[in-house]
Amino acid sequence: MSRWLWFLFATLLVAPLAAAELKPLPMRPAPVLQLPGLDGVDMNLRQLRGKVVLVNFWAVWCPPCRKEMPSMARLMTKLADKPFAILGVNEGESPDEIRAFLKQVPVNFPILLDSEGEHLKPWQVFAFPTSYVVDKQGRLRLGLFGSIEWDSPEAIAQLGKLLAEAD
Repeated sequence: MSRWLWFLFATLLVAPLAAAELKPLPMRPAPVLQLPGLDGVDMNLRQLRGKVVLVNFWAVWCPPCRKEMPSMARLMTKLADKPFAILGVNEGESPDEIRAFLKQVPVNFPILLDSEGEHLKPWQVFAFPTSYVVDKQGRLRLGLFGSIEWDSPEAIAQLGKLLAEAD
């Protein structure tokens, strides 16, 4: 089965079965994440040390991914004065496809291009969307397979606990 057929299968069949809530993870260093941005600027997760970072793996063809994007943009706006960042990691789609989607659903955070899916395995991405929250020290703290409303009071409360931690 091709890689993209597998992801489609996993997204359509596995993701809806998963409970859509942020789950605490065993604390460990976040995997490396260094990719070109849709804007042409390379981004490295290490550049964001000192911030809580939401890393969201998504694809334009993924309905739950499309649905949660506006809530991530609202979350970014709500937490604009906090040490917080979002990185949207697109998997295997062309910049033109992504830009066409973003004309319909604008975002206020960087979109990174993982055109070959090289970060899927180290980040343990098996379905879209998959999201991780990295703390200020660069450690994985929360994870989610599936979509949520990122600007919900529950999600903001969980992120707020990490934001309140010392650097």
